[in-house]
Amino acid sequence: MKKQKVIILAVLATFLWGSAYPSIKIGYEIFLISGNDIGSKLLFAGIRFTMAGIMVLAYAAATNRKTCIPPGNMWGRLVLLGIMQTTVQYIFFYIGLANTTGAKSAIINSFTAFFPIMLAPLFFQDDKITGKKIFGCVTGLAGIVVINLKGGGLGGFRLIGEGFALFAAMAQSLASIYSKKLAKYMDVVTITGYQLTMGGILLILAGEIGNGALKFHWQGAALLIYMAGLSAVAFTVWTYLLSKNPVSEISIYNLLIPVFGTVLSGIFLKENIMTWIHFVSIVLVCSGITLVNGKEKRHMR
Repeated sequence: MKKQKVIILAVLATFLWGSAYPSIKIGYEIFLISGNDIGSKLLFAGIRFTMAGIMVLAYAAATNRKTCIPPGNMWGRLVLLGIMQTTVQYIFFYIGLANTTGAKSAIINSFTAFFPIMLAPLFFQDDKITGKKIFGCVTGLAGIVVINLKGGGLGGFRLIGEGFALFAAMAQSLASIYSKKLAKYMDVVTITGYQLTMGGILLILAGEIGNGALKFHWQGAALLIYMAGLSAVAFTVWTYLLSKNPVSEISIYNLLIPVFGTVLSGIFLKENIMTWIHFVSIVLVCSGITLVNGKEKRHMR
């Protein structure tokens, strides 16, 4: 796979995911979802991802109907992926984001660049743990610690806020590895469509159990369409990239998510991102990613 194509697609996916941070915060305001209204948060997430899954499946059906229906022995695996990548991840993600700033959550989410590098050797022989990778991960971890230091108006560490954002990053990392394995047996568009739909439906059910409710109007509908679209495109592109390249070579681009998320949060949420803590944290995270991937060049597969 040509490096230029990888870069373009990875930047597209990470930009879309970065834009989700301020979009979710804006959605909470539009739908009047309070900080303690977990049911409505999950309902909001569930509708978004179910819509995204339907978009992807509609595209798959229109372009290649034969691959739209997965083999009978794959349904259980798709449900598991949907639970990991959509349901579990976004339960932690949405609740965590509601209890911290968009910029801070975006930087914490950069751990999705480190977890796969540490976990990939357990599943793929071509991804080895080296001293340089370990040092890079420690450097990146320092960036996560710095962003949680008190000062600069950022506050400290809370389990239900920053902690949940970190759990979401772990769930996403495990799901990325699992989706790469499934891509050996199924079309990546089909995988994406079903995991989003199944995971989204489970989130809707969780929201209903939690007495969630959304009052719809045109602003909310427009935001949901955008967020569903960004999820449909970003997840499909990312699954495709993982299916064609080693996990460690793609995970580096997760670095762009906190960069885009921080900048966009500053623009749309008027959050104060011009602090030394944000700067030092991003520098450390960038340095960690560079160290992890600063190895001998390998050809893209």
